[in-house]
Amino acid sequence: MIRIGVLASGSGSNLQALLDAVREGRIDGEVAAVVCNVPGARALERARVAGVQAELLPSKGITDREAYDHQVVSRLRAHGVDLVCLAGWMRIVTPTFLDAFGPTAAGKDCPRVMNVHPSLLPSFPGLHAQRQALHYGVRFTGCTVHFVDPGTDTGPVIVQAAVPVLQGDDEAALSARILVEEHRIYPLAVQWYAEGRLEVHGRRVRLRDAAGPMLDGVTNPSGDR
Repeated sequence: MIRIGVLASGSGSNLQALLDAVREGRIDGEVAAVVCNVPGARALERARVAGVQAELLPSKGITDREAYDHQVVSRLRAHGVDLVCLAGWMRIVTPTFLDAFGPTAAGKDCPRVMNVHPSLLPSFPGLHAQRQALHYGVRFTGCTVHFVDPGTDTGPVIVQAAVPVLQGDDEAALSARILVEEHRIYPLAVQWYAEGRLEVHGRRVRLRDAAGPMLDGVTNPSGDR
């Protein structure tokens, strides 16, 4: 069983997806702590309702990112966190943070920080990925769970789900459909981690004992692979 730390800045819907998956037994672990950098964010209330320790660590006006991340690391370590999940964390983490949760820290052969992003990376990294997809005119977009590295949404891809861009879509409609898939594949990736099934080979993430290929073109991966 793993102990999960979640970093959130906003509504915390992906936090809720992880909390629900833990409660339903779909993740062999527990959410041990939630760190939020925005006072009043709904993620704090979601943690409270779930009985999870929530830490408010405001970041507004802080320019020393390394010092701030030292504080975040300290809070997470105090809760014995094994894996960190970014869930709408609106800050780029520093090498200080990534070094603290590197592979060797827990005897793992893969990083210990994950993120979910609302596009099929490497397309449309950064902010407003859904808006970028609409402006570009793609027929498919989706979401990606990836390990975090020092770049912006550049870490090795764990799993992706494709979502069609429908005629007449606006940013809100497309975002809502993508979010459904985020809530599905993020807990799946965390459970694979908990089972020790993820291997990182350069930029490739392999799933041990997979019944078939992790991905099949633009077909969404099913949870039994």
